[in-house]
Amino acid sequence: MNQPSPTPYPVDALLENARLWDQLEPYEDDSLWFIQWMKLPVQRENEYLRDMLAWEQAPVLPVRDWFTPPLELPSPRSVSEQELPGLLRRVVARLFEQRIVLHHTDHLSDRELYELIYTGILPAEEKRLDSPHVYYHWDCADLASHPQLWLRYYASEQQRRRWSRENHLPLPPREEPPYRRHLPRVEL
Repeated sequence: MNQPSPTPYPVDALLENARLWDQLEPYEDDSLWFIQWMKLPVQRENEYLRDMLAWEQAPVLPVRDWFTPPLELPSPRSVSEQELPGLLRRVVARLFEQRIVLHHTDHLSDRELYELIYTGILPAEEKRLDSPHVYYHWDCADLASHPQLWLRYYASEQQRRRWSRENHLPLPPREEPPYRRHLPRVEL
């Protein structure tokens, strides 16, 4: 009678777990101790620890340098109104190839979005993780700096009421964003 082969889980997974914890020791912070409270199976814990180690060791580069060759775009002033929609579609597709997902863009005109990509996203220095399941979610409404944009165009009624209660401030009127886009999406 054939016996099922043993799963490599116990020894291999435990050895990898110990190795990962050793490698992460120089980066120790609260996010590592959080994992011990989660009580994950060893294999899931190892996935989390591998992602943490990759994050800690990832290079910080301008987003334009994530591309080979680096992504250089024409200045927004040099792009005509006729060229802009096609160029913007190509740029958004290129960003998505590098797993950069743009959120809250529907309040921006094509030119404003292109300028944001040109002046805000491409020169931004971010950690570059080369992992197929890690996406960078870029909030183009910048909730922290401009909550009024998010409240006006993107927040649900429940989120708007909660924000108003917590901040003791009146809400802006709710409006439909003027530039509906269908950009590539990945859930948060």
